[in-house]
Amino acid sequence: MQIAVIGAGPAGAWAAYRLARLGARVTIFDGSHPREKPCGGGVTGRAIELIDGAIEWPAIKETTIRRARFTSDQGEASVALADRGLVVASRAAFDAALLDAALRAGATLFGARVTDVDANDGSVTVRAGASTLTADFLIGADGANSLVRRRLAQPFRRDELSIATGFFAQGVTSDEIVLEMTTDPPGYIWSFPRGDHLAIGICAQADSGTTAGALRTRIERWIEQRDVGRGAALVPYSWPIPSLAARRVRAQRFAGPHWCLVGDAAGLVDPITREGIFFALASGGWAADAIAGSRDLQRAGADYARRVRRGALDELAHAARLKDIFFRPALIALLLRGLRDSAGIRAVMADLIAGTQPYRGLKWRLLRTGELGLAVGALRSLKSEV
Repeated sequence: MQIAVIGAGPAGAWAAYRLARLGARVTIFDGSHPREKPCGGGVTGRAIELIDGAIEWPAIKETTIRRARFTSDQGEASVALADRGLVVASRAAFDAALLDAALRAGATLFGARVTDVDANDGSVTVRAGASTLTADFLIGADGANSLVRRRLAQPFRRDELSIATGFFAQGVTSDEIVLEMTTDPPGYIWSFPRGDHLAIGICAQADSGTTAGALRTRIERWIEQRDVGRGAALVPYSWPIPSLAARRVRAQRFAGPHWCLVGDAAGLVDPITREGIFFALASGGWAADAIAGSRDLQRAGADYARRVRRGALDELAHAARLKDIFFRPALIALLLRGLRDSAGIRAVMADLIAGTQPYRGLKWRLLRTGELGLAVGALRSLKSEV
């Protein structure tokens, strides 16, 4: 069984690792990985559980986050995090560790950019440089600008993407993440510490009318105002991230006969936090399980799609419905008040950050904290969407 994986990021490398260990012949196509990426680099506790034991963590030199500090114009509050509830890693190092695990398991890396793919009734064809590979199944793990998605499904529309932009603040770091809740654009400004720098940024929907340059100017002001990374050398970055509305989460096509999309290429990104590493790893594992467990690879794509629906789509659609109201001023004020005054609310937030508290069921968890005034206020703000 010959499997072609396009993209050596977390989704592709993890799928390749799992399949190679099961005896499949796996070729990974990627001409640029591992490389540094313009994201926070946060690896949640539930993501760590998926890959622990498979990669060499000491080589990554991750930063264990001890607390999350939430700020807004209405004040700030801090939340202590459990050990390894969230770690932050250089994406170059993290991706390299996953890719190395796949290669040690028996996968092969073809270091060239893929220029075309084609799927027919019995196989798929991958063209990279002057080479062509015919495979039994194709995994598209090539990110938000996925060539596989463009050829075999349809590209993301502009309103289905976010712009993530900001700066790497060189030479400064810490053991806390800083999250400033904002209403325009709805979301947050972040500062995530890595080994020798801070990744500071902001996200906005690509069709919001703003530009990456305007957003970075705002980040520069924020750095001065909040004294986070002030005086550091700032290296700019920008990157597209899938950010789908609830109706599109369920409607998109991410698999077919002899092929599937995983990670960002499949749009599997939390629309509130824009965190995608967990779903990248999870979907890579679901793809490997569907392929390995199928007697007919023409049906493996449909099996994978069922696994994604069970494991991700309900949660992502629920988060997408919450997104437009999660960052309203009244709810931000309630959140900060709850984080300052209630150990129970802080525990809920710590679990949200670690990825162990799903959005579905959040209202019942809030009610169980015993902070009825805060919980009822939050539920009213969230209306019936929680």
